[in-house]
This record gives sequence, C-alpha cells and structure tokens, in this order.
Amino acid sequence: MNAKDSILRILRRIVPDAKEGDVVVPDGQAAHYSTTIAFRLAKEQGKSPAAVAAVLVRDIKERAPRGFFEKVEAAGPGFVNFYLTPSALNAGLMGILKLGRRYGASKAAAGSKVQVEFVSANPTGPLTLANGRGGFLGDVLGNVLRLAGAKVEKEYYVNDTGHQVLTLGQSIIAALGIIPDEESFYKGEYVKDWAKKNAALVKRLQKDPMALGERAAKDFLGLIKKAVGEKAGIRFDRYTSEKAVHKAKMPQKAMEIFKKAGFIYESEGAVWLKTTAFGDDKDRVLVTSDGNPTYFLSDAGHYLETQKRGFSEKINILGPDHYGYVKRIQSVAKILGFKRSEVIITQAIRLMKDGTEFKMSKRKGNFLTFEDLVDEVGLDVARFFFLMISPSTHMDFDMGLAKERSVKNPIYYVQYAYVRAKGILKKAGAVRPDSKDLGLLDTPEDQVLIRALLEFPDLIEETARDYQAHRLARYAIDLARDFQQFYEKERIIGEAGDVKGARLALVRATATVLENLFVVLGISAPKKM
Repeated sequence: MNAKDSILRILRRIVPDAKEGDVVVPDGQAAHYSTTIAFRLAKEQGKSPAAVAAVLVRDIKERAPRGFFEKVEAAGPGFVNFYLTPSALNAGLMGILKLGRRYGASKAAAGSKVQVEFVSANPTGPLTLANGRGGFLGDVLGNVLRLAGAKVEKEYYVNDTGHQVLTLGQSIIAALGIIPDEESFYKGEYVKDWAKKNAALVKRLQKDPMALGERAAKDFLGLIKKAVGEKAGIRFDRYTSEKAVHKAKMPQKAMEIFKKAGFIYESEGAVWLKTTAFGDDKDRVLVTSDGNPTYFLSDAGHYLETQKRGFSEKINILGPDHYGYVKRIQSVAKILGFKRSEVIITQAIRLMKDGTEFKMSKRKGNFLTFEDLVDEVGLDVARFFFLMISPSTHMDFDMGLAKERSVKNPIYYVQYAYVRAKGILKKAGAVRPDSKDLGLLDTPEDQVLIRALLEFPDLIEETARDYQAHRLARYAIDLARDFQQFYEKERIIGEAGDVKGARLALVRATATVLENLFVVLGISAPKKM
C-alpha cells in the first residue's frame, strides 16, 4: 500500500464515503498530499469549509499511526495538507525496491473492461501526423489502464467500405487517365504509384470502382499495420472491419434499440435520432430521405458491436476535424448503456522546420507522413514529443529540437538520467540496502527525490481516471531533473558504508521508476548514450 492509499484509509475512518480522488498530490506546494473533502462536507453540514477542515485535522491526528505524519494542517479556505515523516517516505522507498518491475501497478481500475479505439484512419493512404498523435496517446492510455488493473482492448476500426473507398477506386482509375480527375479525388503520389503497379487490375475493374477501392484499401491497410507496428511500436489487439459490422447487421440492430427507447422519429422523408435529448445542438440523420444509411448509423452499429463483446467502457480518440461528432456518438453510447464513454479530440499539429511551417493535406499529397517523421527524428523522440503536450492543446513540433542529440532535447534529458543511474549502479557493484540504512537519507535532495519517486503510482491511477497521459511525460522530465540535482549535490559511491548503501538504494529506485515509466510510455531504456 502506498502513502496515498494509507492516507485515504485514515480519512475513511472519519468520512466512510471518501473516494480515491479526494486525496491528491498538490501542485507547487510543499505538502506531500492534500484533500478538498472539507468543501463537500461543509455543504452537507451547513458549516464553513475552514471549520470542517479544522475538525478533520484533529480527527486525522487522533487516528493516524504514530510516526506517519510529520504534520497535518488546515490551509486556505478549506484544504487539509499532509506532510509525511522521513521514515514514512523511506518506507515507501523500500516498497519500490521490493516491488521492482511491479511498482506502479494497482487494482484501481480492476473490474473495468475498456476498449480504446484510436488511429482508425481510412485505409486510403499513409498515416498523417494527426494519426500519429492519436496513435501514441491511445497506446499509452491502454498501457496505463492495464497497469491499473483494467482489461483493455486496443482497437483499430477499419473503414473498409463506403464512400471514401469508392472515391479511392475512382481516384486510382483517374490516375491512369481512364476517367477525368476531380477535385474530391485523392491525389497523393501513393495513389499514382499503386495505380501504375496494378495497371492491369485497374483496367479490369474500371467499371467497378468500389471493388477496386476495396482492393487498394486492403493493400494500404497492410502498409498502415506495418507503420504502426514496426515503425511506431503500437500493437493493436484487434482490427475491426466496418464491412463485418454491416454483415452482422449491427446498424439495423442499433436502430431497433433506438426505436424501442423512443429516440427515433421521421421527418422530411429521413430517419432521425433525438441526440438533442443528450446535449447535442441538433438531431442527427440515421437514414437519408433516399433510403441510404449515414456514417453515423454505421458508427452506432460499431458501438453496439463493441458493447456486445462485453465492453462497458470505451475511449475513442479522434482528430481535430471531429468536434461535431462528440455529442452525437456520446448520445449513442448513453442509449446503448455504456458505463463510460469518452471521446478525446486531438488538436492540430504544426510541423516547424527552420522557422517555416509545412503545409499538410492528405488529398493533395504534399504532406509529411507519420512514418516519415518517425524515420526523420526517431521513434523515442516522436513518441515523447507528441505525448508531453496535452491533446487538447495545439502543438508546434520543433524539428530542430527533435533532432538535437543533447540534454536540451527532453527525451534525451530523461534517458540520460536513466543511463547515469544505471552507470552508477554498475560501477558500485551489487549493494543490498537494509531498511534501517534508508533513515540516513535525510538531506533536502534525498527527500525531494524520494517524494518524486513515490508519486508514480498516484500518477498512474490519476491517468487511469482522467486520461491525461501528458502528465506522465512531464513527470519523467521532472523526475530526471530531481535526480540530476540529487546527483550534483550528494556524494554516492564516495560516501561512507551505510550512507553509500542508502544512496545507492535511492539510485536503484530511481532507475526502477524510470524504467517502469518508459514501459508505459513506450520509450526505450538505453544502455548508453
């Protein structure tokens, strides 16, 4: 049990319904942990938060184990701050050493069965940078949720039928000059290359552009699988075919559920879903007036297919052109009875090089692909740069910094800290600390580093709750900085026996946490730099 769990257990002796989110690591404060539960209790009791906080401090002190808290205090308008004793911090450090690779794992999300759908780009060409941003995010969220005890499926939903596949077929036929080119056609060099390579097939299927598009889409999907697997290190558990969803009649079955729930009506010859009942700005068409099902109905069928396979929670990561999609698909999830459904929209990326922005357009073909970027800067750099910025924030990807092979580059700074820690341990040889030795870790740098290491399980649990994966990359940078300050200030190998052993234990714990963090982020743990 980590320190946060211990505090929550103490708090529940006073407030039985206290939740995991009621105990947090405060930003920019000296306190180790804090709770805002006094604000909720104040409303229930009709008292001021400050008065409730004062009573909580008294009760917590009475119930806390001796030697656990150095100080518990009420602060501000109603916060309660907790400060752990050095011995409590050092007990947490020993826990890291004992758990090793298992440190950070928990049962916070146990019992949850979550599907994370991401990338899911139409197989009509190479992946864009936006696809890559969502790809790394989805991969890490899946890792986090698994570490927190959830059963997770990472899914790529393949739009292998429909209008975009028909357009692909037409684009390929036009690339050979058989039909006139149109503005809506795909114009990348990959279209021309495929058409030339498969000229005989194109001519044979020129009267059936859908069949031709499906054949090309299958080839492009193979390239996408190679890009995400071999280049990006992303492993999907499942590729779900849109054609298969239609074959199983999932859209029709979803329609029947909507009808029984009373959210279907007809107007102007079309069939509509009452998404306004769930906060959407307008109702959405499921079947057009000419009898054709919309993409929205197809997506509803996909959500139903997901649910029928036992998933009660779903995370859907989409690009910046999908804002209007969020409310409508959340409406579907609510009608179908999902326990939780989140749609994460990743913001746009500007690729900067020598002060100039690259213009990207999938249809026009003058864009840098995701695979190109990984080849250019390396997988670790691409991953870390994408992950350290919140997906809700527009991103400028600095190619100059990305190519910098020094500690100016954030990922190199973090990896260098790991390499340094492993190098110290190798030079010192095997040292097994006694728990009593850890009490010698009493300098400010010792304690700051220990506190940072103990945050890791809490950050995993918080990310499993709110999906803010960028905090893990930021944490990696902060932890590397704390270790560097510790290294510069404190003697390690040159210290006396017991202190040396304690400091080496702290170095070993740092290497362990960084390595565990790298696994979650999908970053390599280099042996040298």
